[in-house]
Amino acid sequence: MSTAQIVPAPTSPGARIAGFGYDRGSRVITNDDLSQTLDTNDEWITRRVGIRERRFAGPDETVVSMAVKAGRMALADAGLQPSDIDTVIVATCTMPSQIPHAATQVAAGLGIEAPGSFDINAACAGFCYGLGVASSVIRSGAAKTVLLIGAEKLTDWVDPTDRGNAIIFGDGAGAAIVTASEVDEIGVVAWGSAEKLVSTIHVKDRDSFIFQEGQSVFRWASTAIAPVAIRAAEASGVALGEIDALVTHQANLRIVEAIATRVKDAGARDDLIVADDIVTTGNTSSASIPIAVARMREAGTLTSGNLVLSVGFGAGLTYAGIVFRLP
Repeated sequence: MSTAQIVPAPTSPGARIAGFGYDRGSRVITNDDLSQTLDTNDEWITRRVGIRERRFAGPDETVVSMAVKAGRMALADAGLQPSDIDTVIVATCTMPSQIPHAATQVAAGLGIEAPGSFDINAACAGFCYGLGVASSVIRSGAAKTVLLIGAEKLTDWVDPTDRGNAIIFGDGAGAAIVTASEVDEIGVVAWGSAEKLVSTIHVKDRDSFIFQEGQSVFRWASTAIAPVAIRAAEASGVALGEIDALVTHQANLRIVEAIATRVKDAGARDDLIVADDIVTTGNTSSASIPIAVARMREAGTLTSGNLVLSVGFGAGLTYAGIVFRLP
């Protein structure tokens, strides 16, 4: 038996986000547009899910092409070059084929040479899962700078005649650069799953569309997710009153508002900024949180130094909450 000792890699004291980027599908689809092919109308959709328009990808836009655009924007925002990236992680559940995975294709599209690369499928919780993984591999010394992207083309997987789902989903990608830091600016991820509800959102096989039990998912998300967000703040040693913004997965505006109410009741400030990007972007699954953050920074709603509490949730049913400081 060998007695050789494995030498641990030099570790980093912390991790931080250095930049954000996003890309949304090029086609703007309003509620009135959907009413031309579905038995629905603007008032019904707005009242039910809070969406007024969403973005659909064009025929030449893919999960990978949108991810590349978002990644390029994040690199520019962080002031970095492709050569600075040593690891690429893509959170997605809508690749048309599982082989090859998205991350290496994104790396090729950006000119990132020989990175560690892999995909994560935690559905709509994917970005928060990915941020937990990215910050952990940096602290462990396995990586120094990670490009993390949530990217989805949900229109490939949604039945356009399904009134319940066709009004909700959109396409897009959101990216973050996660890098080593002397001061930790990303908290401990609080994650888990509701395994007994695994069948409430599913795709039966490769020839099927997304199915979800809408009311069951709504009840679960409206009641079970706020405690996850609160647990994430506690795990990071941050009082809710210190949080500047709550950015949840943009699933449904009513769900977002229900989570925000519970977080405020638990001690968050009355002036807590609450992301509502779903109104004009739709539900983009793992891309929704980074898209919302990037667009809020772009609009000046969020600024450098803001402390963000984020929570994702979706098929699986999986969930994850995490706290981070904005670059």
